[in-house]
Amino acid sequence: MQRSLVTLAVLAALASPFHTTATAAEAPVELDLLLRGGTIYTGDSDTPVVGDVGIAGDRIVFAGRAMPAQFRARRTIDATGLVVAPGFIDAHTHADADLLSNDARKRLNTPFLTQGVTTAVIGNDGFGGYDIAAQTQKLRAVPVGTNVAMYAGFGPLRISQLGEANRAPTPAQMDAMKQHLSRAMCDGALGLSTGLFYPPQNFSKTEEVIELAKVAAAHGGLYDSHIRDEAMYNVGLKGSIDEVIRIGHEAKLPVHVAHIKALGVAVQGQSGDIIRRIEKERAAGLDITADHYPWTASSTRFSAALLPPWANEGGRAATLQRFDDAAQQERLRKDVRENLRLRGGPEAILFSAGSTTYVGKTLADVAKASNADPVDAAIAVLRDGDLMIASFNMSDDDVRAFMKRPWVMTSSDSSLGHPRAYGTFARKYDQYVVKERAISLAQFIRSSTSLTADTLGLVQRGHLRPGYHADVVVFDPKRFAAKATYTQPTLLSEGVVTVLVNGRLAVDGGQPTGVGAGVPLLRTPKPGSCPA
Repeated sequence: MQRSLVTLAVLAALASPFHTTATAAEAPVELDLLLRGGTIYTGDSDTPVVGDVGIAGDRIVFAGRAMPAQFRARRTIDATGLVVAPGFIDAHTHADADLLSNDARKRLNTPFLTQGVTTAVIGNDGFGGYDIAAQTQKLRAVPVGTNVAMYAGFGPLRISQLGEANRAPTPAQMDAMKQHLSRAMCDGALGLSTGLFYPPQNFSKTEEVIELAKVAAAHGGLYDSHIRDEAMYNVGLKGSIDEVIRIGHEAKLPVHVAHIKALGVAVQGQSGDIIRRIEKERAAGLDITADHYPWTASSTRFSAALLPPWANEGGRAATLQRFDDAAQQERLRKDVRENLRLRGGPEAILFSAGSTTYVGKTLADVAKASNADPVDAAIAVLRDGDLMIASFNMSDDDVRAFMKRPWVMTSSDSSLGHPRAYGTFARKYDQYVVKERAISLAQFIRSSTSLTADTLGLVQRGHLRPGYHADVVVFDPKRFAAKATYTQPTLLSEGVVTVLVNGRLAVDGGQPTGVGAGVPLLRTPKPGSCPA
């Protein structure tokens, strides 16, 4: 679209989201696009209004009951009977590889766009690079389909100084990590992300994490964490929530629990206790939030699910040596068997991506085919290589309980072989708004838009307001649904009619346009915290 003649003065005159009176001195004023007659959820109010949304360039001009009289639109899209909302913001993705790849097709992030997602957050679980400036340059060099916000990851920070070692950093190594993180924050990172369940991050003590979180806090950033234990692998789910809370208090910054869940037979049903614990802290003043995905199966690497941390120390080569060390066999088998129990047994683990020898089979299938004990079968699979799994380990009651809380936002935690990359937002709407009525349409939209934008500090995003960036989704409330399944995880969702990213049509008439209009969204550090 060409830039409109609409001026900042006109935007200021239309500051009310439901303005209907012509106040501009000049008329007519031409818009690039008018979305007419839709059911509008602005992200501010849970009460929708039927009306129009006007867009000029990359900005929203108005969102209200009817287009003010002084405007004309180059193009009008009839949104009668459709829902018009701010573009969805995915608070936790693993779309890093696609968005930063050299493959123009992957960079368009089509599985997200066709669900109405206009912004993807990357760098989660502590896996994101701390070279924020380099990532920003790459995102700007070639078009990307969605906007991108970035965390700096604890994993690369720690590996830069300690490799895969299971020990504490020296003071010099800690200083180096702090300097890297400070540079990342000054370059626009949202904050520090950790994956304390994963090696080598799980070799860290809480005190080490607190020291780094203080750096993020000094720059006005956030702390986001795949907590140390979502089950009963080590400190337990409740102990891990306590750790996040301690980090928030001692580092003095907002904290966020990634993909909150009660994983496995030992902790199913604990959602109520966790919710009460978090809400007690929120009432006392701690800024603590969470995201979730609406699926009962998680996804991770097979090694992360079954191998104890000590068996992963030193990387894959060292792990394979332990498989052949007779002195460690009893301990290894005992720990793998217990982790398998926590995951719900061999029937609950589906190989979802990796070697075609195993994909589509459960661990129980593999064990039966080889007439082997499930532990022996697991070790045999791990010898062949590490696969992605779908692990069916959550209670739908726990999923619903977390989803309903006003401080829990939507995320996909997108991963290979799991339908959540292609269908999370569509499934949440279809399953929990339409079919179960567990949450309202307004709550679905707020938890997928304004809550996320406001929590992450994404400026002028997540709301339909005059002057805000024109990230908008229009979907058919009768058709919006996920098509992806655990056996067919790459089917695109249906029912999204129009998606605008920074005012440009990324989905038009239900079809991706191939337009890459996304930009990197860089968090502004606290004034005075970075070199001039």
